[in-house]
Amino acid sequence: MATKKLAKELGLLRKRSRPSNENHEERIHCRQLFSYLIVIDFESTCWRDKNNYGQEIIEFPAVLLNTANGKIDSEFHTYVQPQEHPILSKFCTELTGIQQAQVEAGVPLQICLSQFTRWIQTMQQEKNIVFIKEKEYAPTGHLCAFVTWSDWDLGVCLQYECKRKQVCKPDILNSWIDLRATYKLFYHRNRKDLMGPYRILELNFLDGSIQVWMMPAIRHI
Repeated sequence: MATKKLAKELGLLRKRSRPSNENHEERIHCRQLFSYLIVIDFESTCWRDKNNYGQEIIEFPAVLLNTANGKIDSEFHTYVQPQEHPILSKFCTELTGIQQAQVEAGVPLQICLSQFTRWIQTMQQEKNIVFIKEKEYAPTGHLCAFVTWSDWDLGVCLQYECKRKQVCKPDILNSWIDLRATYKLFYHRNRKDLMGPYRILELNFLDGSIQVWMMPAIRHI
């Protein structure tokens, strides 16, 4: 699923009538733990047949979602050059829509992570964003968290690729919210993809305001 689409669906609400109180948006924002969410959804090398190849990130997208209004305030995107298996499989191209020319015009993972870190630093300066740390619950600034659908993106794909290539993984990417696990706990349903919860709950945006229904279950590695 495209990162923009995933980000939008993080802020979906149950349908209801338009609120008449002009302070409705402010009250919703006050109940939210996170002022911002950074949604990440990698694409990686893949093959039709199961094998022992390590997957490499080939597309690194992230969006900064403002939970006060449901809008995307900033985006980061780059294609990444696979170096262990530089030629994309036909299956990978068909599944992801990513072409060989796009990854060849991309950057190595190490440079990608450096560019991403600079983007994060810019957002921290411009919007006073802070990330929650383990055993720290009183930050000064606008609290922000990374969000993925399952632990695969940050806990598996990036983690093991960095180890294989001896690339330093930014510390801020060691904590995230697993939306799939949170959904399962909160709604007592188990879905592998995000479209299932979207259809089941019949969610929709409410007048530009959003209420994030994720519980703050932060994963640490």
